Amino acid sequence: MKTTRRTIMRTGMAAAGAAAAPGILTAQTRPPASRTIRAVMHGDIPTYDPIWTTANMSAYHGAMVYDQLFGVDDKLQPKPQMVSKYGVSDDQLTWTFELRDGLKFSDGSSVTAADAAASIRRWAVRSGTGQLMLQRLKDISTKDDKTFVVSLKERFPLLLDGFSSPSTPVLFVMRKKEAETDPMQKIDTIIGSGPFVMNQAETRAGSQYIYDKNPNYNPRNEPPSASAGGKVVKVDRVIFQNMPDSQTAVAALQAGEIDFYEIPPIDLLDQIQTDRNINLINLADLGTVGYIGLNWLHPPFDNKLLRQSLLYIVNQEEMMKPTFVDRKWYAACGGWMTCGSPMENDANTGWFKGGPNLAKAGELMKAGGYDGRPVVVLQATNIPYMMNAATVFAQQLRAAGYNVQLAPMDWANVVQRRANKGAPDQGGWNVFFTSSGGLSNANPYMIGGMATTGDKGWFGWPSDAKNEELRTKWINAPTLAERQAVGRELQENAWDIVPHMYYGQWRQPAAHRKNVTGWLKVPEAIPLWNVSKT
Repeated sequence: MKTTRRTIMRTGMAAAGAAAAPGILTAQTRPPASRTIRAVMHGDIPTYDPIWTTANMSAYHGAMVYDQLFGVDDKLQPKPQMVSKYGVSDDQLTWTFELRDGLKFSDGSSVTAADAAASIRRWAVRSGTGQLMLQRLKDISTKDDKTFVVSLKERFPLLLDGFSSPSTPVLFVMRKKEAETDPMQKIDTIIGSGPFVMNQAETRAGSQYIYDKNPNYNPRNEPPSASAGGKVVKVDRVIFQNMPDSQTAVAALQAGEIDFYEIPPIDLLDQIQTDRNINLINLADLGTVGYIGLNWLHPPFDNKLLRQSLLYIVNQEEMMKPTFVDRKWYAACGGWMTCGSPMENDANTGWFKGGPNLAKAGELMKAGGYDGRPVVVLQATNIPYMMNAATVFAQQLRAAGYNVQLAPMDWANVVQRRANKGAPDQGGWNVFFTSSGGLSNANPYMIGGMATTGDKGWFGWPSDAKNEELRTKWINAPTLAERQAVGRELQENAWDIVPHMYYGQWRQPAAHRKNVTGWLKVPEAIPLWNVSKT
């Protein structure tokens, strides 16, 4: 099959429609174009619950309607956001936090310490960092309406890193009522604590999502810096607008019908750059890492030898080239953690340095007893880099002797199906594709995909005690040099057990109209606060 960057982008309405919730705003006067930003993001919103899923579009939605206890500044350091002050005991086992004055939800009710405590508990179940915290947690209690206490059984130096992490799932503060929902069940009410409020009366799931300035939001009185500082909204409305295909989106950007396009096609960047009314901007310094999820629950990849065979089959160059075209935009990477980050190393990368080796793959397939059963590969057809990577990977697997069944669907349905633990022939899967920010993938605790905690873990549900021991050792390492040494141990083990794989690393510039300014670099999110339009 010939792959091309100009692919039709089909919107998925079923899952998003099912997530629709009671309206918060009723119909109102429509703001003028000069006070409205229209943005085309990389996909549809599969669910309005940013804790239930790690899908970035749900996190984008979450960053609009919810706030965080802590944010990160432009140096990626944790800074108080909803918290006014905090302290830790001398033994570092008791952390006390006090909320800022004037914090309200979009329904006008006050944000309390009980809301924060419940939000932390729900987030922790789904977050890789949160799960590590729970292992050390004694209790989360409230002293009064504004003060809560986190009591630990043992030190956890990364507590504030977890609270401020921009990696999905993000610790967004919800009302206690919603936050007490089982983390494995989606919430269906959107009453947020953030700078925008979702206008559900005018939102059309699968087509456009409308966010209005939240009149109840009280920003910090500080300059903005990434997700820290004052989240001052300078427009009246933001619209996430789905577009039918990439050329239509580029034409709309050039015509001024939209103001921002998150992933303009690489092969159209030269055309875009000739337009004096458009700027390109890189919002993620470490770029994006392509992630290949492997299902450990069912054959064939419940077998370590068959997972190892994939190391000798994957060709990252072939998987990225159809989408990113020019090597100035992408690179192959054999690291377990992001190339270009402090954790990059070359431990146990002989398979990568030697390139694809189908003979070696065949030996491992034979030793692992591959019996020709189908390998079900989920393919997101409305996100080109995922669609193209899945197409090429399927070809590579077939060349090695695997029986592959591509399962094409939109991204919203991939998100739904990858949560299914059933057998592949009963609605489950063997392989799926996604991506993560380079910052997140540079740390073994920041994203759930680095965990190997079995049924309690991320999609694929890998289980390995040694990886968990090494992640704990990494967390407790007091210096960067010691963490780097543990990082080598982590990678040595990871490429032996192969919890998941990667299909490369790339930098994807966004495009925006020049009259829309104030963009902030926030890893894993597209911030619309501080953005103004003239």
